[in-house]
Amino acid sequence: MAKAKDQETRGTVFIALTANLVIAAAKAVGGLVTGSPALLSEGAHSVADSVNEVFLLASLKRSARKPDAQHPFGYGKERFFWSLLAAVGIFVMGGCFSFYQGIIAFHEHEPESTRSFLVAIAVLVLALLAEGASLVRALRQVRGAARESGRDVRAELRAAQDPTLRTVLAEDSTAVLGVLLALAGIGLHWATGNRSYEAYASLGIAVLLMYVAYRLGKDCRDSLIGEATDPAVRQKVYELLMRQPEIDTVTSLLTMRLGLDSTLLAARVDLSEGIDSETLEEALVRIKQTIADEYPEFDQIFLDIVDASPRDRQHARRMRHALRQAADGEASA
Repeated sequence: MAKAKDQETRGTVFIALTANLVIAAAKAVGGLVTGSPALLSEGAHSVADSVNEVFLLASLKRSARKPDAQHPFGYGKERFFWSLLAAVGIFVMGGCFSFYQGIIAFHEHEPESTRSFLVAIAVLVLALLAEGASLVRALRQVRGAARESGRDVRAELRAAQDPTLRTVLAEDSTAVLGVLLALAGIGLHWATGNRSYEAYASLGIAVLLMYVAYRLGKDCRDSLIGEATDPAVRQKVYELLMRQPEIDTVTSLLTMRLGLDSTLLAARVDLSEGIDSETLEEALVRIKQTIADEYPEFDQIFLDIVDASPRDRQHARRMRHALRQAADGEASA
């Protein structure tokens, strides 16, 4: 299943990369011919997207490597790292260059010909069609994932864990909005003769790119630092552990995503009285297997046996209350 999803995501990235390479060349040539700052900003945007898609393809390959002695939990976080680089690329290559183009456009007052406006608009319309086709492909993949998970598309977008697909979708959505801003700026410039409209369009594209880069970077940062699973899943795992007759109290429950299909679970449990060592070993094996069967994403499961103190039990009650509140808040969001 994971390989099939990666293959589908790889196809989505390849389509986006092909579209962006063609669009970047067209925008760059059109921008140099017409001198349009909005078109040059969009050219930089497409170049940034093309470089980022190379990063994303690298993430798909490198994150699939098997665990080794140096990286016993695998390379799943490679995907978050390369997606973070893509977010930096959007900010620097796209956002900063667009901001620069917007600023210098306020100081340029050279007249443009009707031919220049027509060339710029034609390039942007073609770019809109290509970016739209790439966006449709990404949205189709998200809809498929939503059907599998039983969520609507909006909920699936909020819960999406694949940073590669999330980045492509953000890039394509931003690209469509950026082209529309550029078209508006060029159209108003042509209608009024005021070049400031293109300058404002470039600044708008810069703000849009910087905001998207910030959001993508924040998500990747959280995953790289070490992000827990959803509160609802943690609460269900907690309840599963508490249903086991051998467990008296769960004093701590820690989870961390190691990759798209790999999650670490570490729990400290106080056992019921009267359990001998042989029964304990069998119980631990059974409990771990039960968790793995019900929640396949937990492929690294560690159960630590402790003698709970009154303070530990108090902490367990606070944890149970916090988990319930977080799960209820997520369900109502």
